[in-house]
Amino acid sequence: MPRTEVYTLNMGPVHPSTHGVLQVILDLDGEQVVRATPEMGYLHRGIEKLAEGRTYPQFLPYTDRLDYVSAMGNNLGYCQTVEKLLGVEVPERAEYIRVIMAELNRIASHLIFFGTIAIDFGSATGMIYGFRDREKILDLFNMVCGARMTFHYIRIGGVAEDLPAEFVPAAQAFLDEFPSLLEEYHGLISGNEIFTHRLKGYAKINAARALELGMTGPSLRASGVDYDIRKVDPYGVYDRFDFTVPLGTQGDNWDRYIVRMQEMEQSARIVRQALEGLPEGPVKAKMARVIKPPAGDVYHRIENPRGELGYYIVSDGSTKPYRVHIRRPSFINLHALDELCRGLLIGDVVAILSTLDPLMGEVDC
Repeated sequence: MPRTEVYTLNMGPVHPSTHGVLQVILDLDGEQVVRATPEMGYLHRGIEKLAEGRTYPQFLPYTDRLDYVSAMGNNLGYCQTVEKLLGVEVPERAEYIRVIMAELNRIASHLIFFGTIAIDFGSATGMIYGFRDREKILDLFNMVCGARMTFHYIRIGGVAEDLPAEFVPAAQAFLDEFPSLLEEYHGLISGNEIFTHRLKGYAKINAARALELGMTGPSLRASGVDYDIRKVDPYGVYDRFDFTVPLGTQGDNWDRYIVRMQEMEQSARIVRQALEGLPEGPVKAKMARVIKPPAGDVYHRIENPRGELGYYIVSDGSTKPYRVHIRRPSFINLHALDELCRGLLIGDVVAILSTLDPLMGEVDC
């Protein structure tokens, strides 16, 4: 046998398959991965420190810049945390609107996942289909709040404005079309023999190990762990909706892919139920113009597209938070990268990164 030496290869931080400014330091024995070390921090902006110099409402737009492809969830998690501190009760109509926005944004986020994993495997058509249909959701958001990505539409105490009259029929039209779009994705990508061969059986992680690493979201549920915060610790009005939690069995690349695809179906179910049951009434609680929560601390979590998003806020009784810490699911899930890559080939690293679906704005914070 010829002697080989382990050598180091830098993947990124400027690389089309790292999904942002992520650097992965690969130690390789030939083409086999010995170690994969993610180097984070290239997009660090000090958002937690910036929070200490902003009032509670002023910090809201900064949450848009965390997971910027699912900003509604970031807004929702932050607002609900502050509302816990204040003891504010959000109007019922606003709660339903929040669910509609969060679940539409989950679908939009997973469509980016579908598009990017398709192009990572060489299917430009799959990427175009995913981004084409995401535009339909962004048009709905634009109709509601005039923005397509960074919304800060969900506000402390409710939402910024009521839904325009044309929103409900437009959203229902999208939901009517969506099942046929999903069939199109599965026919184009999920049923592709090359695609399935590259995913099935690779980068497995069992349920116990996934829990030890603190993984959450689709990456955890792919290992068969039935843990979705919307079910185990419902927030808002999620306990009023009928939906199932998709689970994998092997915890491999394929399960991480297909769980997200199935989640889009369930999100569409939730949105349809919320639209049909949308109550009348105000969309914002009556609150003081200046927000000063009592001294204390609170932790609140929600199920964002990439996993458990948590906000820990410490209040000293002033108009600005004393401390804000954000639990970012992409940051924690990315710690599994080394374990998932070891023993596989360098070409598999791209597939593994795609199925973990990290978002660097959230990772670096």
